[in-house]
Order: sequence, then structure tokens, then C-alpha cells
Amino acid sequence: MTRKRIDLINSYNSLRQPLLLDGAMGSLLQTASSGLPNNLWSSAVNLTNPDLVISLHKKYIEAGADIITSNTFRTNPNAFKYSGIEISNRELVSRSIDLCIAARGEKKIIIAGSNAPAENCYQKERIISKDDLEYNHKMHIEFLWRSGCDLIWNETQSHMDEIIIICEFCSDNKIPYLISLYFTDELKLLSGEPLNEAIELIKEYSPVCIGFNCIKPETFKNFMRLHFPLIYPFGFYLNCGKGNISDNEIECGINPDNYSNIIREYLSMSPIFVGSCCGSDTSHTKSLRDLIDELYRN
Repeated sequence: MTRKRIDLINSYNSLRQPLLLDGAMGSLLQTASSGLPNNLWSSAVNLTNPDLVISLHKKYIEAGADIITSNTFRTNPNAFKYSGIEISNRELVSRSIDLCIAARGEKKIIIAGSNAPAENCYQKERIISKDDLEYNHKMHIEFLWRSGCDLIWNETQSHMDEIIIICEFCSDNKIPYLISLYFTDELKLLSGEPLNEAIELIKEYSPVCIGFNCIKPETFKNFMRLHFPLIYPFGFYLNCGKGNISDNEIECGINPDNYSNIIREYLSMSPIFVGSCCGSDTSHTKSLRDLIDELYRN
């Protein structure tokens, strides 16, 4: 079945204001993901309680999100091969995108197919082989795209080897994609490259947008102070969690009103999208919706 794709940049241009991304999925579904292997993380809920996933997508849409992210942060081949579940990897991904499509209904909501790092997001040293790394991203991106998402949302990426694999594969196959970067307080990728150099390399592959996510607000502020303007379409969704970013249990550390006040100062820089990351919920999305509507009211 052919599905009509929704273009991120055209949607932004038609609204003439930032698109609003949903908030956390995984941390909100954590408590419901028991009973299947931990390596699948919250994506297990796509199988054990799909109605819960649809409900959460819908709640974000009702809160004002223009973009919803598929619950596929850990459906990639490297995680799936240890799961022991009976359905195929492709079927698991397809079901995840179907839940987004069901939640969207007839609304013009962009479905972003989440493609996470092959290994732990905050892991500096590479464990899997280059061949496995390449297979992981190529297969997962293909599964997501063939399942009907509107673009590939490569998020929390912080290793140059997999960033290049993603960029080359999506560019060669004309798949619309975004690279969203995670970086350290020293403004470097976990693989060691300075962030500004990584951005310049990524721009050569012409992604739809360059994003930044899961960064603490103070770290993002330091980056923007030193390196804005980016002279490239960009967007961001910052970490709202309490404690260390890599903590397994994620609690909210920035309430919705305070988070909106943090985001306010960046809206004059014309981001393509804004949103919230770990530790957030639908109330953060609603607060951002109110802020955008206030600032861009005709």
C-alpha cells in the first residue's frame, strides 16, 4: 500500500513557525515494559500493550505535537537479535510504525522513524564490528522507511562512524532523514570529534535538518553561544531529567513552565522544530504549544 509522505520542511514553511516535536516515550513506558528482554527497552510495549503506545502518541498530538516519534529506539537489529521473541525484526518495526499511523488518523502529523545508536547512547568505546554496525543501521532504516514513516529520525547520535554510515545510506537511497546529535560538556562527540567539525561534515550529505537532543540546557546554551548561527536548518529537544543523563530511572527535573522559558530564547533563531527529551511528558509539549501559539499569533 502506498502512503502519502508528509515533508518536514514544507510543513515548516507552510506554518512559518517551529514544528512541535513530541516528548519522551521510552521513560514514560518503562514501567510497562516488564516481561520482555531488557535490550528491547520500551519498544517491548509495542507488543505487550500496543493500545498504551497509541494512547500516548494521541496524547502528544492532543497536546499540540506536529511530529510524533515512533517507539523504535530499541528495535534495531543489534538489540533485537538478543530478544528471543518469535516475530521478525522487520515485523516488530512495522508494528511500531502502524501504531503511529493509527494514532495520527487523518491529521497532518509527521511520523519520525526513530533510529538510535546501535549500542548504548552514552557508550564511548565501540564493541560491535564495523560490519555489524553498518548492517544494523542499513537494515533498521530500511525497515522504518518501508513501514511508512515520513523521515528517518536518527537521534542521540554521537559516534562519527555510524553518523557517516547513516548519512551515506540515506543520501544514496534518497530517504529523507535528520541527524540529531548528542554531545558532551566539552562540545565534542563521544567519539572525540569537536561538534562544530562534525556538523560541517554532516552538512555535506544534505540531511533535511540537523538536530540536537538529550543535552542538558546549560550545555546547549554554551554551544549556541559559541557556534550560532548554524547556517543550516536545525532543531532541538533538550533533556528534562533529574540527575545524570545516563541514569536508568529517569525523573523530571525541569517543570513545563521552566522548560518553556528556557526554549523561549531560542525561538528567535528560527529552529525548524523544538521539543523535549528524557524526563518530559505531555505537559511539557502543551506548555511549548502555548508558547509557540503566543509568540506566533497573527
